[in-house]
Amino acid sequence: MEKDRHRLFELESGWNNALAEELQAPYIPALAAFVERERASTTPIYPPRELVFNAFHKTPFDQVKVVIMGQDPYHGPGQAHGLCFSVPQDIATPPSLQNIYKELATDMGVPIPKHGCLLKWAEQGVLLLNATLTVRQGIPMSHHGRGWEKFTDAVIAKLCKRDDPVVFVLWGKSAQEKCRHMCSQDSLPENFVLMAPHPSPLSAHQGFFGCRHFSRVNELLEKQGKKSIDWTLGF
Repeated sequence: MEKDRHRLFELESGWNNALAEELQAPYIPALAAFVERERASTTPIYPPRELVFNAFHKTPFDQVKVVIMGQDPYHGPGQAHGLCFSVPQDIATPPSLQNIYKELATDMGVPIPKHGCLLKWAEQGVLLLNATLTVRQGIPMSHHGRGWEKFTDAVIAKLCKRDDPVVFVLWGKSAQEKCRHMCSQDSLPENFVLMAPHPSPLSAHQGFFGCRHFSRVNELLEKQGKKSIDWTLGF
């Protein structure tokens, strides 16, 4: 069990330190063993093992300025690479991300890129976090309820308790319900929470378009004396 835990939970050192107590919790070995059993099956599991904690490696604990909250990794071949809403550069941009780009273009005048890789955001302090970090091919939410949500709850709680405030960007009911109770306590007045409907084609026109969250994030960062996010992604 301990060997499996270390095999799965390979985090950036700052995250390892911040989550040291959580990583000793009894559910962690059970979660790790579950994911290992799933990988031993005939159904592919996404993202690949080495990218499960990509968000944590690309955005170290002490560098997090913004959290964008997702729900589940993409479940199609080649799509998931450990960053919510993001896909590798050679993969077609998913519909929700296309809508994110449309809002970004309207809000900030940023040209819409021809790829869907958000790595540049992660490297500037935007933690692109999914509530569940693995999934079966073709079966969304298939690893829901196995322990990932408890782990990512602990991630959010640690960020909320950090002395350095974080801006939380919550698109859709799932993200809002997950984070709201931890991010809006009276004891955490300096944590900023921006909420809007999900950018999915089913809900983007219900208030996601026009939310102007990208410019609002930068305004909040600048008020803290932090460098704003360069949202451009090139072509």
